[in-house]
Amino acid sequence: MPLPRASAPAALGCLFLLSACTPTIGVEAAPGAADPDCAPVMLALPDVLAGDLGKVGTNAQATAAWGEPGAAVTFRCGVDQPGPSPDCQRVESGQGTVDWVAATGEDGTWRFTTYGREPAMEVTIPPTVLEDHSSSFVGDLTSAVTLVDATKECT
Repeated sequence: MPLPRASAPAALGCLFLLSACTPTIGVEAAPGAADPDCAPVMLALPDVLAGDLGKVGTNAQATAAWGEPGAAVTFRCGVDQPGPSPDCQRVESGQGTVDWVAATGEDGTWRFTTYGREPAMEVTIPPTVLEDHSSSFVGDLTSAVTLVDATKECT
């Protein structure tokens, strides 16, 4: 005996219920989010960051997030390229080397922007995540970020 088929409205209703349970993080798209060089980077981003932060959906092009609303690490491709800075740091991992310009906000949020890569990419780490994790977030992103060749290095 054949199994009964679900009607299209019922199937869409189930899909809606499943998607309603999945958090979506609001992230503002970067000015250069439509840069075609962002696409391979976005596809190569890891599903897990810092050992236990799972990737979640975002609401904008060329963005990604790991964690939960209010306590998520966010990534944007196509941000404005930073100029030379004394805050430029070279981060080496088993996957390669990336230069990042680091800045911290008054609220304790850290922002790392790639230096010498076009399009530039940015990682934002809120203080609530830093309290619970000691892993190198930017190091976990190296294999994806290095898909955009470096043209300059920290000095």
